[in-house]
Amino acid sequence: MSRFVDRVVIHVAAGDGGNGVASVHREKFKPLGGPDGGNGGNGGDVVLVVDPGVHTLLDFHFRPHASGGNGKPGQGGNRDGANGAPLELKVPDGTVVMTEDGEVLADLVGAGTTFVAAAGGRGGLGNAALASKARKAPGFALLGEPGERRDLVLELRSVADVGLVGFPSAGKSSLIAVLSAARPKIADYPFTTLVPNLGVITSGDHVFTMADVPGLIPGASQGKGLGLDFLRHIERCAVLVHVVDCATYEADRDPMSDVDALEAELARYTPALGGDLASRPRVVVLNKIDIPDARDLAEMVKPDFEQRGWPVFEVSTATREGLRELTFALADVVEQYRATQPVAESTRVVLRPKAVDDKGFEIIPDPDDETGFIVTGERPERWVRQTDFNNDEAVGYLADRLNRLGVEDTLAAMGAQPGCAVTIGSWTFDWEPSTPGVAAVLTGRGTDVRLEHTDRVSAAERKIARRMRRGLPVEDEDE
Repeated sequence: MSRFVDRVVIHVAAGDGGNGVASVHREKFKPLGGPDGGNGGNGGDVVLVVDPGVHTLLDFHFRPHASGGNGKPGQGGNRDGANGAPLELKVPDGTVVMTEDGEVLADLVGAGTTFVAAAGGRGGLGNAALASKARKAPGFALLGEPGERRDLVLELRSVADVGLVGFPSAGKSSLIAVLSAARPKIADYPFTTLVPNLGVITSGDHVFTMADVPGLIPGASQGKGLGLDFLRHIERCAVLVHVVDCATYEADRDPMSDVDALEAELARYTPALGGDLASRPRVVVLNKIDIPDARDLAEMVKPDFEQRGWPVFEVSTATREGLRELTFALADVVEQYRATQPVAESTRVVLRPKAVDDKGFEIIPDPDDETGFIVTGERPERWVRQTDFNNDEAVGYLADRLNRLGVEDTLAAMGAQPGCAVTIGSWTFDWEPSTPGVAAVLTGRGTDVRLEHTDRVSAAERKIARRMRRGLPVEDEDE
């Protein structure tokens, strides 16, 4: 038996980036072949794609975990690793992507609309890409970054022009069944309809869609009945239709009180996508007039609804009386509503330049350590993830990058002392001020003089490093 699922929690993990490789070109009669390590491939993204052929989130209910392909590591001979295969997940039109805290990340409407649910990790650079004048033959490469991992909530909000609201057994399913090709379950007991039904209706030259919300009763906006689970399906509707059962045998109910009770529930409901349901056009359908008593009641209450400025139609789904007039009226209301909506613009790239005083990082005192500091920022945290801490030269390269970014100067200005704990991402270091470029000149491949002792780099070492970066002989004492 098929099931309708309109809310799921999925766990997506993008592919990890491949590691770069440290390699040296080796060929006979070419002892100084130079670095030729290739870059690692990027990890594959996890992408949500709207597919008109998908109508429910049932697949994600049974398979909530999804992962992209990992990037391949680089190889020698300047061969880059292959990118990881992206994973496309097909979702229904009208799917809303949210965080577990309820923050809306994307509203996917329209066939082919995409959203990157998790971005793949960048591939690490090989030593060929890291070579420079100061570091001509790097003995290290960068690690690939891990792919993004997220827990997301997917909610389906039906893309319908007309939303039917009413008490159970008011005749909403019967109305959709006679106006469209939809075939919902119809029976003479409450809560027959357990899932929203969607139908496509043609009226003259106009085509529109209609959906019903099952189980609306007083208190639905607070969780009673089934209404709280399905009120989301009328958030996009252009017009709301009150389907009133004029043949009910319950003594404490009448058409006016039924509509007032449902209007109160609609007023209490706050759409997650914004907007206000109270501002949507209303139409009242007085149903089951094929029963004599129901026809008399409909004629009696019709003027009361018309005083509110709402169009009122007396119909019978059994004899199809009044349905033609209803469909033409709904088509006109839908067209008027569409004409008032802003025209959807094509996707634009928005450039947001950084502030002039944006350093790209922030340093705050460590609340758990009186002498420690915490460095936050996209680049410092990414650089730490890319560093192979088993390679001293790679650690020295990280120190150089942080120094050039201004991290060390900021730490010194904040009163940091050598040996104090500095946390970046998931790593904590004992801070030792360094001079950029020393590791590339004074050490062998894979080593760094700054990690061989705890003393600060001497003035002589800094002087030699400066001369080497300028291309001057080390033994030449002339500046």
